[in-house]
Amino acid sequence: MAGLNVSLSFFFATFALCEAARRASKALLPVGAYEGFAREAMRTLAVLGPWAGGFGPDLLLTLLFLLFLAHGATLDGASANPAVSLQEFLMAEASLSGTLLKLAAQGLGMQAARTLTHLCWAWELSGLHLLQSLMAQSCSSTLRTSVPHGALVEAACAFCFHLTLLHLRHSSPARRVPAVALLVTVTAYAAGPLTSAFFNPALTASVTFGCSGHTLLEYTQVYWLGPLAGMVLAVLLHQGRLPRLFQRNLLYSQKNKYRAPRAKPAPASGDTQTPVKACSGREPGRSGVRGPQST
Repeated sequence: MAGLNVSLSFFFATFALCEAARRASKALLPVGAYEGFAREAMRTLAVLGPWAGGFGPDLLLTLLFLLFLAHGATLDGASANPAVSLQEFLMAEASLSGTLLKLAAQGLGMQAARTLTHLCWAWELSGLHLLQSLMAQSCSSTLRTSVPHGALVEAACAFCFHLTLLHLRHSSPARRVPAVALLVTVTAYAAGPLTSAFFNPALTASVTFGCSGHTLLEYTQVYWLGPLAGMVLAVLLHQGRLPRLFQRNLLYSQKNKYRAPRAKPAPASGDTQTPVKACSGREPGRSGVRGPQST
């Protein structure tokens, strides 16, 4: 029970620290520096904290759901995910310089999270953290399947995640935040035994790239190229094109919603018909007007 309390304290302390740093950055930094750099760095630190805390599977899934609820309520436009930043760039919603600044901030947040995690483990506040500290230099790989299969799993997870983000991006937070949190939790539960279902390049670079079992190239194929391929496919399926690269819709035909009424062709001069007389159906020699009858 003491180890659980320490782990929960680590989780909430990390989140509170990042939230305080985010609010201070918003108040002190220029708007451009905050929107492009500080909030991404703080969000990356907050997201990576629980993953590096050494939690068990059940507790990790619960904290993951709570984390995404809290993240969705206070994210302030930050994603803490390089794939989401690149999605915004492909959607022509962010400039190249702004995207590069976000990626740099996410890398900085990743390094800060690793430093904070190792510092927490060095304090040996619980037996679990002591074990994590001893195993830090010889961690095992989170990829427990073949490289092609792992890349396909990560691509499928990223595809579902990004397609949901695109579908709900204009929805109210009360609907969008729980839906995304539930999707991430279910995906982590389903694909966790195979690849841990990261679908976040910054997260995997911090948690698993230094572990033995696979080469850096194999990790890159699974945890970087897989999520990026899933993200591109989600944008292409949702939009029918990649707005940053193509103006023409590649998948769906563009039909005019309002159709102009079709004009009737004017009759030719030779087709004009004379009206049929009412008496044409009577017998010959009969008049169309009957006179008074004689008695």
